[in-house]
Amino acid sequence: MTTEEKLALLEETFDMDEGSLEPDMELADIDEFDSIAKLSLIVLMDDEFGKTIKSDDIKALETVQDILDMME
Repeated sequence: MTTEEKLALLEETFDMDEGSLEPDMELADIDEFDSIAKLSLIVLMDDEFGKTIKSDDIKALETVQDILDMME
């Protein structure tokens, strides 16, 4: 899966406009990255990538690139 595909998947998960996420964006600056988005990310990682992540993993994320790295 390409970076662009991963970003599109995240945009869909966070209910954001297509093309609105960039890898260097700080998650704290993204209004849509709220508690519901965090839960959706946990489900996404399990369903699409077979990875189990915990709330501590979410708290450690700082940028969109951190999420992309977890998708590897």
